[in-house]
Amino acid sequence: MINSDIVQKLWNLCNVLRDDGINYSDYVTELVLLLFIKMEYEQVQNNDDFNHKLPAGARWPDLSNKSGLDLLNHYRQMLLDLGKSSDPLIAAIYTDAQTRLKEPRHLEQMVRSLDGIDWFSAREDGLGDLYEGLLEKNASETKSGAGQYFTPRPLIDSIIRCIKPQAGETIQDPAAGTAGFLIAADAYIKGQTDDYYDLDDKDRTFQRNKAFIGVELVPGTRRLALMNTLLHGMEGDAEGVVHLGNALGQVGANLDKVNVILSNPPFGTAKGGGGPTRDDLTFPTSNKQLAFLQHIYRGLKPGGRAAVVLPDNVLFEAGVGTDVRRDLMEKCNLHTILRLPTGIFYAQGVKTNVLFFQKGLSGNPRQEQGCTQRVWVFDLRSNMPSFGKRTPFGASHLKAFEDAYGEDSNGNSSRAENVEGIGELSRFRVFTREQIKERGDSLDISWLKDTDSLDAKDLPAPEVLAGEAMADLTEALHELEELLKALGAGDEVAAQKQLMAEVMGLEVTREVGNE
Repeated sequence: MINSDIVQKLWNLCNVLRDDGINYSDYVTELVLLLFIKMEYEQVQNNDDFNHKLPAGARWPDLSNKSGLDLLNHYRQMLLDLGKSSDPLIAAIYTDAQTRLKEPRHLEQMVRSLDGIDWFSAREDGLGDLYEGLLEKNASETKSGAGQYFTPRPLIDSIIRCIKPQAGETIQDPAAGTAGFLIAADAYIKGQTDDYYDLDDKDRTFQRNKAFIGVELVPGTRRLALMNTLLHGMEGDAEGVVHLGNALGQVGANLDKVNVILSNPPFGTAKGGGGPTRDDLTFPTSNKQLAFLQHIYRGLKPGGRAAVVLPDNVLFEAGVGTDVRRDLMEKCNLHTILRLPTGIFYAQGVKTNVLFFQKGLSGNPRQEQGCTQRVWVFDLRSNMPSFGKRTPFGASHLKAFEDAYGEDSNGNSSRAENVEGIGELSRFRVFTREQIKERGDSLDISWLKDTDSLDAKDLPAPEVLAGEAMADLTEALHELEELLKALGAGDEVAAQKQLMAEVMGLEVTREVGNE
């Protein structure tokens, strides 16, 4: 049985939770509290590299050997005890954890179902990857609202192949979510070092406990991240790989500078209006992406490198946005921008980009002025399919970009425009710093025209378009009026007509029979 089949079996257990009255948004949290206990037990089986993280009395056999009310009561107490564990990592995972299950038979059904899964095959494929598959499934279900914490794995892996994290480097994600970037970086380094067996004991310990650091604001998401990293063999420090806190607050200000930062910061504005997000940032702003971008390039060691996913507005926003972009290009070599297609994130319609940059220059890591001389832009958005469940976004769509990016992680590989030999239709172009200045330091650069887009000169006159829109609106309002009448809501129809008339400065005749 392959992991995708097991993920579907696990997801089907949500039907049991639904039967117990548990909300959709709580499905995965409820499931993983139990699932982690099972996975922790399975991970230790036949694997000498893993020791039990859970204490005696709070392991899977302590549940599977019970039934009925005895099982439910034991499980409730187990969650309470784990939340008070002397192991700070286990305590962090289970802090405030409680089951919402009310029926003992439902818990027993879930325990028996988890026991019935082919865990030998799951261990062969990797329990961490299985767990991450469940998180991805949850993110793809739009009703769960979890997509904001999940960056598509093909994009993460592509970014990792470009940035090429190395053993001995410190790697940070200030908006870690469920730790996808950190886990992918760890997997890449393991692939370069034979699962760290090529390293000596000191370096191996560094990789497991000090190489990776994430910050996550939402406790429930951090819980998922800690489980995810542990199942991938990443322990971190006493607080785990992912710390609880706000990277745009004091927690972020206290982070050490690192070699690599990989992140997909949350979209939106900081709560509390327009005040400064962090008092140590050069350009105070309530725009979270601009604040995160400042945190990232300030948080790199000289010569350090970063890849960050940002929405279009960061590339063109005026005022503070312009100041931040200029500061970035002064202190860093912003060598590459990847314009991503729409539809690849679970928040549909969001237009995003990946910015790749190095602090200082390869030849002079401590340079802080004039670092960006040219920016290469790869347009993977224009004339691309509409991605979604029916047309999934995969590694094949990113191969041309990776080939153009080159082998050098800091964008210093030999590059050329029009490598496809198609002239102006080429997706890869370079723009000098002077050309960017002429654009008002906007980085929202595009040159390809979508083949299915309409040219402005081919559009009808504005008054014709406005008239068509008004006709469509009038027809829609008429249909709604008839529906309300059919439902016996004549008074509501009259009231809405009166309100609309007042707004538009018209008179309306009260209909007979609706008095």
